Amino acid sequence: MKIDSLTTNEKVVLAQQLWDSVAVNEDSLDVSANQKAELDRRVTDFEIDGNTGTPWDSVKSRILNK
Repeated sequence: MKIDSLTTNEKVVLAQQLWDSVAVNEDSLDVSANQKAELDRRVTDFEIDGNTGTPWDSVKSRILNK
């Protein structure tokens, strides 16, 4: 399959199917101890800070206005 020959919609469907196949098997993903520690640290930081980030509209506007 040549990805370049797919339409945008076909690419989106393919990406979704790939993601769904990974999500179904998420228990089989190998996460190193360092990766787990980093994820745990980020969750803890979020729980303390509560900062949910910047809304997409603000990010998009900032990018487009450069």
